[in-house]
Amino acid sequence: MSYVVLGYWDLALAAILILVNGALSLAFKLGLERRLIISAIRMCVQLGAIGFVLKFVFVQTSPAWTVGLAMVMILLAGREIFARQTTVFTGFWTYGLGTATMMFAATSVLIFALAALVRPEPVYAPRYALPLLGMLLGNTMTGISLGLDGLMRSARRDRFAIEARIALGHSRVEALREPVRDALRTGSMPIVNAMAASGIVSLPGMMTGQILAGVEPVEAVKYQIMIMFLISGATGLGVLMAVAGAAWRLTDERHRLRLDRLRPEDRSG
Repeated sequence: MSYVVLGYWDLALAAILILVNGALSLAFKLGLERRLIISAIRMCVQLGAIGFVLKFVFVQTSPAWTVGLAMVMILLAGREIFARQTTVFTGFWTYGLGTATMMFAATSVLIFALAALVRPEPVYAPRYALPLLGMLLGNTMTGISLGLDGLMRSARRDRFAIEARIALGHSRVEALREPVRDALRTGSMPIVNAMAASGIVSLPGMMTGQILAGVEPVEAVKYQIMIMFLISGATGLGVLMAVAGAAWRLTDERHRLRLDRLRPEDRSG
């Protein structure tokens, strides 16, 4: 199995495309050039750092190091869920709901994948566990953030319609049925679209990476199909739990809409 080794000059050459995007932003006065450069630098620093960290952790093959790095990944992903929302809860719920539901969904699917599908030796082998967890977290994080933001924005926007249903005798579950359904649909659409486009419109990242590394295309396809199924399961479970938890928090036992539990003004991500 062979692959092409990239040099730093190759990466610098590829970075020219970032400069092209920056020039387009300047030409059309989009105001994105500074954010684009900062994001590119941040990406390089983060990926470079995680490369050295993973090299160290892979050598250790220790459950403590694997769990420790996994927890760091989960906590940072939870911060991203909060940062991507324009409407958030007050207090610990701001960070806790998205993080807890994402952690449960992603780790549950990861354990299933390691124990029943991939079956590495040992089962906690970081070379398998951490990349799989990263892919699960990235997609589950996106779905949960979209679902939560959609539900809370809808509750604030449609406040009077929801309260009218409650006044007519509907329970809080019935009153929030449409906003919850829309939020679940919104949170699930990214992975649905990704599966629909895979193989025809795009070659997914994991499959492309394996092919470039010399893996037979058919074997790479098998792994990619498995990954997409795992991501779909984790995203669906995470979005369902997060949206259900948010709907419960947005109401109380007296079937009242509790918008006072949201931060008073919207905030940009």
